[in-house]
Amino acid sequence: MSSEAAVPRRRAARLAPAERRAAIRRAARAAALADGLGAVTLRAVAAKAGVAPALVAHYAPSMEELVAETFAAIVREELDEVTALVADREPRAALTGLIQTLLAGTRDDVTAVWVEAWALGRRNESLAAAVRDEMDAWAGLLAAIIEAGVRTGAFRVDDPAAAAWQLLGMIDGLNAQALVRWGEASERSALMLRAAEGMLGGAR
Repeated sequence: MSSEAAVPRRRAARLAPAERRAAIRRAARAAALADGLGAVTLRAVAAKAGVAPALVAHYAPSMEELVAETFAAIVREELDEVTALVADREPRAALTGLIQTLLAGTRDDVTAVWVEAWALGRRNESLAAAVRDEMDAWAGLLAAIIEAGVRTGAFRVDDPAAAAWQLLGMIDGLNAQALVRWGEASERSALMLRAAEGMLGGAR
């Protein structure tokens, strides 16, 4: 028998149910941003939260739903930030600001969460539904900017919703490429802005 006294396992502090759920959500978010959405597992979240896996299972009985909630929370925070950033700008400046912000290379952790969500959503319908909802929200922001530009003459396009869909797909594609460092990072924004100009036209 070892002469050293066994170190007792430290018990997690007692929290009210709402506080415990919030702590588990924060732990899941930290795991996703640090190691990817695939890292949101029972054991990983428990380790981040400093609790037993059984406690996580009690407050998050469906890991698929926790993954979906974690994804939605992360990407909705980014959407809220970008929406606030462009809120008071005229349409052209708003679109430029959105594109430059998303392609600046400073949000690779969020991009990785998106890319994993598209793949994992094939087998997790809760996650797939969350991805569709958040993509609709991003497309809605882009469509609103384009519609405002059409009204002022800044843009000329017949179908703002379709243009928003196409622009969002191009932004997502360039960001996914950036994760493996394909292409010149400094050229992504300029490339996207030229594409947007060609699609939307309007007053110069």
